[in-house]
Amino acid sequence: MATLRALECLVALVDARSVTAAAAALHMSQPALSHQISALERELGTPVVERLPRGVRVTAAGRAAAEEARAALQAADRAVRVGRQVGEGRGGRLRIGCVETMTPWLLVPILRQWRSRRPDVRLELAEFTSSDRMVGVLASGELDLAVGPPPTSTGAHVEVLGQEEIVVVAREDHRFAAQPWVTVDQLAHEPFVHYDPSNGNAVWVDRFVAKHDVTLNAVLRTGSPRTAAQLAGAGLGVTIVPVSALTARPSGVVRRLEPRVLRDVIAVVAAPSDALVSRFVGDLHQRGLPTVNTEAALSADAASPLR
Repeated sequence: MATLRALECLVALVDARSVTAAAAALHMSQPALSHQISALERELGTPVVERLPRGVRVTAAGRAAAEEARAALQAADRAVRVGRQVGEGRGGRLRIGCVETMTPWLLVPILRQWRSRRPDVRLELAEFTSSDRMVGVLASGELDLAVGPPPTSTGAHVEVLGQEEIVVVAREDHRFAAQPWVTVDQLAHEPFVHYDPSNGNAVWVDRFVAKHDVTLNAVLRTGSPRTAAQLAGAGLGVTIVPVSALTARPSGVVRRLEPRVLRDVIAVVAAPSDALVSRFVGDLHQRGLPTVNTEAALSADAASPLR
């Protein structure tokens, strides 16, 4: 296959109409340029220049090849510029997966910042209700990074961004409203708003209460922690949600568990050396988890219902 250098030599020869001038334009020796042209002729199986007593004349095949060579050289130049731009974090495409409760809670400020500061980076966001499902999509090559609670397992690179609290939500006039916190044992006697099996919180909640020898009385299931909080606030039962689900406050009360329960928030990365990925994860680390939202949800006055 003809090399880009040989094509570059042909284009220079067409433009300069002289081996001497073409070699000078490319900062190479005349024998080196002639060697490239000869190699190109062997590849094409036909002469691209006619050697005259004084100089050369480009053949019809040479002129035709030169026109296509210009497009190839321009494409190669674009490839280098785009690669450099992406390598410097100034362009390209970044495919982000996020557990759906964390998009407004954690990602929105970072995404807004990137749209403002890196307009040439195309951002793609996919939301999930299961970390296991999200990490599976990452492993298949369809995502560059994934943000959420830890999956059951992964062989990809993981960075811990912080921890979010797991809390209880109940209706405003529930007996939990008069308590500063709720124990796991107390959940056993309550109708419970649980999660669909497709939601990663379903497995997490079941494993959590099983460690305390508690069996829940699931009266309703939903695929969204945000919906679970609203249903519990409306009096359909109590529920357990991550604080990230409370960006829209439920109409009921929010109480801490006793003992307090925290869950890691992680970024799972397909290629840690990727410039765009490393910059995005760096921005997540720099900003940190939104403690303001957390403290607003867990009001300092635990006896005051959150509306």
